[in-house]
Amino acid sequence: MNTQNTPTPKRGLLERLDTDAVICAEGYLFELERRGYLQAGPFVPEVVLEHPEAVTRLHEDFVHAGSEVVEAFTYYAHRQKLRVIGREDILETINRQALRIARDVAERNGGLMAGNICNTNAYEASDRKTHDAVRAMFEEQIGWAVEEGADFLIAETIDWYGEAEIALDVMKKTGLPTVVTLSVHREEKMFDGVSVVDACKRLEAAGADVVGLNCQRGPKTLMPVVRKVRDAVSCHVASLPVPYRTTEAEPTFQSLTDRACSCIPGGRPFPTALDPFTCNRYECAEYAREAYDMGVRYIGLCCGAAPHHIRAVAEALGRTVPGSRYSPDMSKHAFFGTDAAIPNAYKGRRVEI
Repeated sequence: MNTQNTPTPKRGLLERLDTDAVICAEGYLFELERRGYLQAGPFVPEVVLEHPEAVTRLHEDFVHAGSEVVEAFTYYAHRQKLRVIGREDILETINRQALRIARDVAERNGGLMAGNICNTNAYEASDRKTHDAVRAMFEEQIGWAVEEGADFLIAETIDWYGEAEIALDVMKKTGLPTVVTLSVHREEKMFDGVSVVDACKRLEAAGADVVGLNCQRGPKTLMPVVRKVRDAVSCHVASLPVPYRTTEAEPTFQSLTDRACSCIPGGRPFPTALDPFTCNRYECAEYAREAYDMGVRYIGLCCGAAPHHIRAVAEALGRTVPGSRYSPDMSKHAFFGTDAAIPNAYKGRRVEI
């Protein structure tokens, strides 16, 4: 039998995690808002239909920077969010378009396409009707993700344990690998009172392949909680903080305050005036090494992440990615460089600037 032209099977998520870290770029909402293609406030990804080329480009930029996961931009493309802006008519179209864009980029670059569901902002622990409504929303989106060829499924930024439980149940029925990442707000517990660590333990017991935390907190305030999760579970752990300098006093990016600026509408930097709090690439690299050293293998960044942050994460994990061709080389800088081709007279100018 001639197997010379037989393509090598693509390694799945769990195979990759069993051998090394998997890098996942999130943060499409914030980055596309910064690029001028998405409205802050509603944060509904209408860009998927209005400017699909912008979504494709961002996927490609993140892959170029080292992301192995191409996460379909279906965050907040669920029925509840589309109802808020009066566009339930585009529900299936926007989901399928996002999935197809992600699938195309993943196939062209050897990555993994992930179907995505998220916090619905409709779940209420004491109202069984909302549980049924949330399940129906998840079933719609997961059904389309499976039909469009997702390699694995993500439920992210979940605030309620009960909602996470429903999300996992819907995803597990597909037979695809599952990742569930929870939000950690000011307190280390879900909105229904379950501690985030206990929630991760319960989700592992219910069959989640990867559990962990994403969004809300920056590396400094998220990683202590990630460590608790890593110590508490046996399955793979995910860590995707926001790249902002959160503190013990202001542990989430929603709680950050900026005393140096009095012109911010509402006086709150979140979500459109967070620039002064952004982590630099070296802080992101430091975070990635910390996560890897504590045994986390699904590593990424969430809202606020840009491609240069993801490249820093990849390189901190020992990767040389396509974007590494353009990583900084200050030895060739006109004033700060040390390269022999730089005139000595210019090297001396560094003390004047």
